[in-house]
Amino acid sequence: MTPRLTVAALSQLSQADFTAALDGIFEHSPWVAEAAWRQAPFSDADQLLTALLDAMWQAPEAAQRQLILAHPELAGKAALAGELTQASTAEQAGAGLAACSPEEYARIQNLNSAFQTRFGMPFIIAVRGLTRGDIIAAMEARLALTAPEAFAENLHQIGRIAALRLHDRLG
Repeated sequence: MTPRLTVAALSQLSQADFTAALDGIFEHSPWVAEAAWRQAPFSDADQLLTALLDAMWQAPEAAQRQLILAHPELAGKAALAGELTQASTAEQAGAGLAACSPEEYARIQNLNSAFQTRFGMPFIIAVRGLTRGDIIAAMEARLALTAPEAFAENLHQIGRIAALRLHDRLG
């Protein structure tokens, strides 16, 4: 378990230490924390989160795409092989994805494949508080989006995931 941090302590860290302390807030993408560090010191968690999200939203599209591609497929091969980050494993298990029926698992796999084929990226959603049914419905609905809408929605969901993870990290 990662130790709880304070915003005041984070604000005093070097860029390297700040980035290390926020490892995992954005899936395999330390560049987000590296960029946000430039806004330190932070008065509170909201200001820190805003700096992190601004770094994500203001990044070049290629960096944003890499951030999206760093996320695992829901209930995908990495989950089955136990290769997800600790945070992703807990989030997916909390949504009941580890307990899918064979039919639900097949439906999610088909929707993942359809999303990947249509948009060239994984479907991303902040699963905390959602049921498997909620997730499947969201997957179905998002297939109707345009490519730019799907890209922006994935970034929005990454922001929601990051906010939840940061809240957990700060306590």
